[in-house]
Amino acid sequence: MNRLSQAINAPWKVWNQIFRWLIYPQARLLMAFNGIRWGRGWSFYGLPVIQKHRQSLMKFGDGFSLRSSVRSNPLGPNHPVILSTLRAGAVLQIGRNFGMTGGSICVAERVTIGDNVAVGANSVIVDTDFHPIDPQMRLQDPQNGKTAPITIADNVFIGMNCIILKGVTIGQNSVIGAGSVVSRNIPPNSIAVGNPAVVIRNSIE
Repeated sequence: MNRLSQAINAPWKVWNQIFRWLIYPQARLLMAFNGIRWGRGWSFYGLPVIQKHRQSLMKFGDGFSLRSSVRSNPLGPNHPVILSTLRAGAVLQIGRNFGMTGGSICVAERVTIGDNVAVGANSVIVDTDFHPIDPQMRLQDPQNGKTAPITIADNVFIGMNCIILKGVTIGQNSVIGAGSVVSRNIPPNSIAVGNPAVVIRNSIE
């Protein structure tokens, strides 16, 4: 689709690009303030929310794209993308060509995401329970939930409204169906759906 045809038939895409250019200076400042190195080919459709612990690490590869504005995706993000490192030593590391619409990534220990990963609208990736399960522990130390690292390998697609829980690895080339809750490892080249998510077939048949 050439630019003129796009402007006529899909004008909202043109407005998305205009708004992206307008917020570019704010996006650069937001990343600089949080000590995050700007990469090549980054695009922000609406400003994300960055909650970075000063003694944590956030590192993103080239081609990083976040859609935080309701108008930026017809699925309609419920809120801006939230990227949060909660504790000292927490690491959020994302490879090249990552895309996410709305949703949250919350890291107390470590979340590692490979190259060419797409995360659908309003999905959540979280490596912590936040709060202890035991009620007495919750009263004594309400922020001391269990944590375990998450690894999402290259070329993974995560559908909208998914939840990726602590301690899981999603293998390369896998697809997580919309609305799934991933609470156990998903092997490479799999399609997994449901709550809890189970493998239903190979993704590259």
